[in-house]
Amino acid sequence: MHIDGRSLHMNVTGQGRPFVVLEAGIAASSLSWALVAKSVAEFTTVVTYDRAGFGWSDPASHRSTALDAAKDLALLLDKAGIPGPVLLVGHSFGGLIVRIFQQTYPERTAGLVLVDPVCRTEWRDANEARKHMLAHGVLLSRRGEVLARLGVVRLALHLLMSGSRVIPKVLARVSAGRGAGVTERLTGEVRKLPRELWPAVAAHWSEARCFHAMADALENLPLSVTQLDESRPLEDMPMIVLSAGSAGAEAMREHEHDARLSTRGEHRIVSASGHWMQLDAPGAVVEAIRQLI
Repeated sequence: MHIDGRSLHMNVTGQGRPFVVLEAGIAASSLSWALVAKSVAEFTTVVTYDRAGFGWSDPASHRSTALDAAKDLALLLDKAGIPGPVLLVGHSFGGLIVRIFQQTYPERTAGLVLVDPVCRTEWRDANEARKHMLAHGVLLSRRGEVLARLGVVRLALHLLMSGSRVIPKVLARVSAGRGAGVTERLTGEVRKLPRELWPAVAAHWSEARCFHAMADALENLPLSVTQLDESRPLEDMPMIVLSAGSAGAEAMREHEHDARLSTRGEHRIVSASGHWMQLDAPGAVVEAIRQLI
């Protein structure tokens, strides 16, 4: 789908209303929703898409803030003729995007499911440790962009997907230093997806544009969290906030607070899940969507 001279990838499956729009995390693509989307398509229409620079989508022509992403989504839904209001489901950073979408386009939002949403407090008032963590993430993303251009990432991912361990780990440590653990954790999450999707994920992260988009999104994260009007209540907006069992105390408090912003809000803890709930416990996410519908 083309908007503002750029191509954004979108996939629509299933039948029925409301349309359910799935918004991925800060460095994820539409493929991260594969397990959830397949089940939701059995009872209504589900929309997955890739934000600018990720997956199959062209790079952004603007900054990668949450507000920019929400505006892109609105343009994409218009272009595709998706009827509203829609039920928005956002994971992590995607949870912030769908909140800002609802704030900006309240008449187009039927309800919200927030899947272990990013803790805004942690980044709005970031301490030195978190600032360092964010700066390190940006640095690794920029480094990944260079390595992708050189073909190193493609080689490492090909070896990882084929089951090799030693050479990819060596490459990761040489290229990322202390960030090697991040590479290994991300690979672990990818392995939770159906095996037939692994080549597509590897192909995406072999592209420099994906690392560039991730660096931009991370760099703008402190700005993104300030784009939400924290004083605005959600009135009677149907909403379910799902917290991973691994969520920290501050995130858990914020999730509880957000659920109380609506008279129809509910907070649930999915104890058996880590942060990537749509991969660890897709059934919990699907059930929340079904109940809101």
